[in-house]
Amino acid sequence: MLKNYRIRDYDFKLIIMLLAVTIIGVLSVGSARSDLQGKQLMGFILGFFIMIVLSFFDYSFFLRFYRIIYIVDLLLLIMVAAAGQVVNNAKRWLEIGGVQFQPSELTKIMLILVLAQFIMKHREKLNSLKNIAAMLILVAIPAKLVYDQPDMSTTIVILVIFCVVWYVGGLSYKLILGTLAVVVPVAVVLFVMILQPDQTIINEYQQGRILAWLYPEQYQQTLAYQQTNAMMAIGSGQLWGKGLNNNMISSVKNGNFISEPQTDFIFTVIGEELGFIGSCVVVILLFAIAIECLSVARKAKDIAGTCIAAGMGALIGFQSFINIAVATGLFPNTGVPLPFVSYGLTSLVSLYIGMGFVLNVRLQCVRKYNN
Repeated sequence: MLKNYRIRDYDFKLIIMLLAVTIIGVLSVGSARSDLQGKQLMGFILGFFIMIVLSFFDYSFFLRFYRIIYIVDLLLLIMVAAAGQVVNNAKRWLEIGGVQFQPSELTKIMLILVLAQFIMKHREKLNSLKNIAAMLILVAIPAKLVYDQPDMSTTIVILVIFCVVWYVGGLSYKLILGTLAVVVPVAVVLFVMILQPDQTIINEYQQGRILAWLYPEQYQQTLAYQQTNAMMAIGSGQLWGKGLNNNMISSVKNGNFISEPQTDFIFTVIGEELGFIGSCVVVILLFAIAIECLSVARKAKDIAGTCIAAGMGALIGFQSFINIAVATGLFPNTGVPLPFVSYGLTSLVSLYIGMGFVLNVRLQCVRKYNN
């Protein structure tokens, strides 16, 4: 379980990038909501500690319990559906022993581990009909539970992670091309259908967000209000920004032009207060972290390690892209946090747990080459 590692083999580059982007996040959250900065800092310290501890444990040891991990994940999601707390018309939170957390954030990490071990066990016949069906069922059940919260954006992130992990695990190119040939036209048809007034495919508020994105001028004072103000705020930051914790009444956070700027729209705070330079620093750091994960995946000692590192890279890269795309008006308004930056202890600690496994994959691959 525990092995002897050399300190020089540790991925200090990745740790420095994680520290840098998280510190920017703590400062930005404090600027958006000063009363939450202490909690975010505590989440950072806890997550960082767990990451370091996990990095020295052989990830293969944890993967042996992938069935238990999967069952625990399902139980948590079922508990949310049965007795979860409703916040902003969504039932996504669970309180156990006085601790409130969001199981869907843990689901992303737990599914990566489950899929990694499943692929490792069935890599020789991964593309058989039996294994394809099994993997689809493994993902479909938690994805449906998350979607029903309702949380379509997190469901999409889960499905993207699944696709990436499945691809690096050895998915047949014939199956990929065949799937794309079906999925692309179906997606276009579904998109057209959900724009119809009497559609029942998605919830009404989700349709409203899409319509507000397509026709912002018609929803400028209603559904497109936050996104329009977010784009204006980012532009107002210009090159160097207005500075953290500024008292300008025209600021989005001071003027209450955006609700909950510390979470889904934290990039707006960064763009306005740290400017173009600060925004680029955050984008580059998140992109570099995702690339480093993919680099670790390429050198992993086995297919399970490859799946873990690639899954984390996909999670950080795709979720960062979605969050920033929403803040800049490229995508409809969705509720996904900016990794390591947005306020949210469950999200922050979960990501650091995942990065702990990535660090161990890196140590294991270096150990393999040294031996």
